Amino acid sequence: MRTLAELRAKFRAVWPLLHERGKRLMAASEAKSFGYGGVSLVSRACGLSRKAVGKGIREIEAGTTWNGRIRRPGAGRKPIRISDPQLVDRLEAMVDETTRGDPESPLRWTFKSTRTLAAALNRSKHPISHAKVAQLLHDLDYSLQSNRKTEEGGDHPDRDAQFRHINNAAKRYLRTAGR
Repeated sequence: MRTLAELRAKFRAVWPLLHERGKRLMAASEAKSFGYGGVSLVSRACGLSRKAVGKGIREIEAGTTWNGRIRRPGAGRKPIRISDPQLVDRLEAMVDETTRGDPESPLRWTFKSTRTLAAALNRSKHPISHAKVAQLLHDLDYSLQSNRKTEEGGDHPDRDAQFRHINNAAKRYLRTAGR
């Protein structure tokens, strides 16, 4: 098994420097040099599937050149706004009832958790993860705020003044930044 250890060391040295297609072609080249059983050996050594190594061999044999793209045009997952166009509107409707802050203000936040929102969206036939909900809320200029513990005392008397000050500072910054 000395060959497997040597292959693993070789791949480990170069792997972080390669993109998806480069890894596939390097693995395929090594597999071809071993001949029969090379695909299985290289697959174990580098972690790519036998199918990926086989695809690399076919690419080498066909002589396909790299045209600047790693995947075919249109490959990959479509953005969620395209695959589920009603999702963002549904999310905004859910968050709207718990939105805090002036709607005209640059500061808007919600205290609903992303996991709660994701679970509600999943129940209404919009499959989504809590991480994607957080990303969409961020894109909609929302800030996530945790629930305040009620046992820790009442509101600070200047709480509204504090938020007005923060909002005014944000507006001044956005004006000077040209936004």
